[in-house]
Amino acid sequence: MSGAVSIETPVLRRFADGQLLNLSKLVIESALQPIVELSTGKVFGYETLLRGHDRLGFASPLELLDTAEEAGQLLGLEQMLSARALAKFATVPDFAHATLFINLDGRLIRSGEQIVDRMLQQLRQAEIPPSSVCFELTERFDNTSAPEFAALMKRMRQAGFKLAIDDFGVGHAEIKLLCDFPVDYLKIDRHFIDGLDASPRKRHLVRNLVNIAHVLGIRVIAEGVEREAECLACREAGVDMVQGWFIARPTTFVNELQPTYPSLADLGRARRTSQSLDEILIRRQIERLPTVYEHEGIETVFELFRANPRQAFFPVLNANGEPRGIISEHHLKEFIYRPFGRDLLKNKLYERSIAHFVEGAPIIGLDANAERLMTIFANMDGSDCVILTENMRYAGVVSAASLIRVINEKQLQIAQDQNPLTGLPGNRAIRDFMLEAGRDDDQTRFFCYCDFDFFKPFNDHYGFQMGDHAITLFAALMKRYFFSQGDFLGHVGGDDFFIGLRDWTWEEAQEILGRLLSDFHDDVVQLYSSEDRASGRIRGHDRNGIERDFPLLRCSIGVVELPKGLLLDDVGRIGAAIAGVKAKAKDSETGLAVAVFDPHH
Repeated sequence: MSGAVSIETPVLRRFADGQLLNLSKLVIESALQPIVELSTGKVFGYETLLRGHDRLGFASPLELLDTAEEAGQLLGLEQMLSARALAKFATVPDFAHATLFINLDGRLIRSGEQIVDRMLQQLRQAEIPPSSVCFELTERFDNTSAPEFAALMKRMRQAGFKLAIDDFGVGHAEIKLLCDFPVDYLKIDRHFIDGLDASPRKRHLVRNLVNIAHVLGIRVIAEGVEREAECLACREAGVDMVQGWFIARPTTFVNELQPTYPSLADLGRARRTSQSLDEILIRRQIERLPTVYEHEGIETVFELFRANPRQAFFPVLNANGEPRGIISEHHLKEFIYRPFGRDLLKNKLYERSIAHFVEGAPIIGLDANAERLMTIFANMDGSDCVILTENMRYAGVVSAASLIRVINEKQLQIAQDQNPLTGLPGNRAIRDFMLEAGRDDDQTRFFCYCDFDFFKPFNDHYGFQMGDHAITLFAALMKRYFFSQGDFLGHVGGDDFFIGLRDWTWEEAQEILGRLLSDFHDDVVQLYSSEDRASGRIRGHDRNGIERDFPLLRCSIGVVELPKGLLLDDVGRIGAAIAGVKAKAKDSETGLAVAVFDPHH
């Protein structure tokens, strides 16, 4: 096979480099690969990729581009590729709500003004706003070293184009780009996504990259997602969007593209249909401030400030409804209070649009929890708000005062959810713990379901006060044995309890759970009369009203194990496993049974 390639390649490459551009026009095509919102499976945009290079005898698109650079034809080739990509993008159904991601070769920085002018002309002809195009800054070369780079980034930003750092983590000067330039997207290189689900180091790194990006108002795209487990790990890390073969391969055929990818929609359905307490509280505190668009004239902002005299800032959106940042009153004061300042801003020769005054603000999705928002505020260094998005579009803002109200309301709700008899958290907190622990696959987790056996006849015979005594006795024993930071104790209700364990081995859990059951049995039998204790049974009625003898009260614990590396995003799927292991526990002599959760059953 390799021999065939080595013989064939020289034949295909029998042309002068000066003919490269003309030949490329005959055979090169643009392929589109979807970039998809991780929480919904909806297509956000498409990256354009070069195809057909092999027909000219090149092993890769990069080899073609390098040869074009050596022949002095790189600019012409890139402009031809951009024009074709834009033409194909314009045929995609509902393209007006999508973004086209185009690579900007670092060697063309010096020709950047020409590239921008040509692109703006093509966009006007196609009636597509510049905010529908995102230039990806490839890091094969040190872009920032070019003296024209800073001016070009400013021109692109003010023209309305979006900017992304491509292949983040494996190129030149990316941290400098992240620090010094207002980019919109950070694309994490495939190297860090490959095996993300199995590598704690990679997960730690990606989580922190996502947090840094969100504080800076940047959305995160994971490149090269090829497996479901990688996709789930990306979502757990807070990644906003994904692209890769798990979702869809690049295609030159527009009719193969879909507006939504069911594989991702299904993965995200559980999260969307079961809002957390945090999301419910955050939605109540959202401030839906009026917005302005970056391409509008500055007079629009003056009108908003006049109509809203107590408001010090407004969110700024691009033409696609995505947040770009905020515009603050204090940035305009030098013009407002300077003689002829407003006239100067509106002067055609000076011509300043809103885009000139946009400042960054943290941007995050509505499904973030309150603690994450609080962490962002702690690292914001004086920003006025966090901008919230839903389906990547502007949803509102939350201020520091609003977030304090969210935290206070959350604490109140948690207090109200506590069982009044035991003081333990109730069902909402139990579910939230299960969701959090299910997504934390760095360690083994145990969900332990505790249920008294023969409680009804005991409660009927000795009265509810003695029944409450047995319940508080068990709760006290739980607190005695499970007090580590990662342990969670909950009271489902009545004689049902929940114990959540993280970072335990089964041998450790089995020993302590066995002690809990043994101590409870030794203590609870003291609540019986000496006669009943001696006989080992009491007379009572079952749930059908039939009188019979019942053994003395004991507790059974069914344990569902989530092994390390298993990411469970839908705790509703665990119901059957819970029922099965609880039945085994009740049938066992020890009252303890364990089952490893199988997500495929």
